Amino acid sequence: MKGSLLYEGKAKRVYHTTDDSGRLILSYKDDATAFNGKKKSEFEGKGRLNNLITSKVFEYLHQQNIPTHFIEACSDTEQLVDQTTIIPIEVVVRNIAAGSITRRLGIEEQTSFTPPIIELFYKKDELNDPLINDVHAYHLTDINEQELTFIKHQALIINEHLIELFRSAGLDLIDFKLEFGRRTDGTIVLADEISPDTCRLWDSQTGKKMDKDVFRENIGSLIETYENILQRLEENVCAK
Repeated sequence: MKGSLLYEGKAKRVYHTTDDSGRLILSYKDDATAFNGKKKSEFEGKGRLNNLITSKVFEYLHQQNIPTHFIEACSDTEQLVDQTTIIPIEVVVRNIAAGSITRRLGIEEQTSFTPPIIELFYKKDELNDPLINDVHAYHLTDINEQELTFIKHQALIINEHLIELFRSAGLDLIDFKLEFGRRTDGTIVLADEISPDTCRLWDSQTGKKMDKDVFRENIGSLIETYENILQRLEENVCAK
């Protein structure tokens, strides 16, 4: 089923399928990067964990009628997806202050945002993915005002569902990054991944960080943390 390599990014390899069905195979790598690739390492088993966690999250979102590119997990490290053209905008939804917003704006960590804050970042490695506004997005990409409004609305709906999902697993959703893509018919759907690589998750009881910040800040075992997330989803959410 897996054909030739189409693209390789920091966290995944993307392959054509041999049946020419307009579908792709995402293969998750064991690489970990932070600070736009300035910090790098490799952890055996990370690709498996991100693939399985993302698959469970996307299956849950499908149950909530959220359209995505995800079709199914086809192995521990690979998933089948609809082919999309990724819109080069990272949509970050913030429920609680953490990470870059605390440094940029001097907001104290753990400050709650009601309503949630949506930030847009231009997906351009050589520019370190700069923060942009709506008008920048219209100039830098082919997105229009109606499409950007739709994406922001979807991001807020997804946020509500993910808060509930992770709460059931004893986790607080602090913030997360989304990417969207266009199918061949032009419709826009959620794409990429949702995993501890792209979300900040804190234990609801202890406040312990349960995401890639353990790698960024050297405060724990990335593999043990991601295994814990997967186990919680399997035991507390997906088994229901």
